[in-house]
Amino acid sequence: MPRTEAEAVAVQERLRPLADLVGPGPTAPATVAGLDVAYAEAGDRLAAAVTVLDARTLAVVDQAVSVGRPAFGYVPGLFAFRELPALLDALDRLTVRPELLVCDGHGLAHPRRFGLACHLGVVTGLPAFGVGKTPLVGRWEPPGPERGSWSPLRDGDEVLGRVLRTRDGVKPVFVSVGHRMSLDNACARVLALTPRYRLPETTRSADRLCRQALPAAP
Repeated sequence: MPRTEAEAVAVQERLRPLADLVGPGPTAPATVAGLDVAYAEAGDRLAAAVTVLDARTLAVVDQAVSVGRPAFGYVPGLFAFRELPALLDALDRLTVRPELLVCDGHGLAHPRRFGLACHLGVVTGLPAFGVGKTPLVGRWEPPGPERGSWSPLRDGDEVLGRVLRTRDGVKPVFVSVGHRMSLDNACARVLALTPRYRLPETTRSADRLCRQALPAAP
């Protein structure tokens, strides 16, 4: 793990060319994993959770948690270094290897074009993309009010992702590719994972798990 901000940025710059931003990625994965991290109020502890869902029924078929301390300081654009060790530990604890990773965060839609979804995808080799609740970078116009409507998330002439409406009349989410996944496919997977709520079931299940694990942690 890097020890300084400069070292962390250098790692991102070194790994960024390894991210496959074209895909196409699995269009009918059997299993999909959600990844999320919860922090204690003091910010000195975290719980990283991975839940593996049956992509057809959205039932949880495996899950794992890793509790520890943030591995890096609080620096915008370098969140992956705080959470990556614990998330990788949780992934290692799984008995079911997921075919796709859905991160609570961003991939390409990052100041250095290498967010958590890119980092996790490159390190694990698994297809990955990010679904953010709020944008980290870029400009966008509101998509149409209907579920499935979208608009591009842009930084100048560069398209970083899509602003996707998952529920009629509800705030959109921000989808960006991470590794071995096309943007079209990532958005299709998000819609498949949001039959009832704004956020994907992968994110919702991982969020519940890490929040439950944190209060019980020593």
